[in-house]
Amino acid sequence: MVKLANFFVSLSFAGYIKLIPSGTFASFLSIVILFPIVEYKIISLEIFVVIFFVIFLLSLFFINKFSSHNQSHDSKVIVIDEFIGVYLILIFYDQIKIINPYVTIALIFILFRFFDILKIFPANIVDRKLKSAFGVILDDLIAGIYTIIILYIVNAYY
Repeated sequence: MVKLANFFVSLSFAGYIKLIPSGTFASFLSIVILFPIVEYKIISLEIFVVIFFVIFLLSLFFINKFSSHNQSHDSKVIVIDEFIGVYLILIFYDQIKIINPYVTIALIFILFRFFDILKIFPANIVDRKLKSAFGVILDDLIAGIYTIIILYIVNAYY
């Protein structure tokens, strides 16, 4: 079970990549995996949302397993939270699309990483105070929400 948890939370061991920060690599990989699904409407939005919730719940379970086995709270190896943050943003892809898909994806990547790294309120509080699997994920969901809001505003005025 620990090996499966490690595989899952590290996003197929992407969390072990050392060439660039693991969160940056995982965010990029998440876009590479998820963007074609939403751009080409490979599955319906409803199914996409259901899969999001399944991955979210599995993440809570596997982060707890991984963290208790490694006796760490938010290991750098855990990057499934970046995947979930990017996934949340892409649920709203049709509402936030700007100019063309490539500009939109570049902005999603840049804004998400910006908010994920800076941890603007309330993400900073969540990151410091919530020492659980939910806390690991929640700060990335907040970064995703901020990204959605910014892109929605830009899209409204473009």
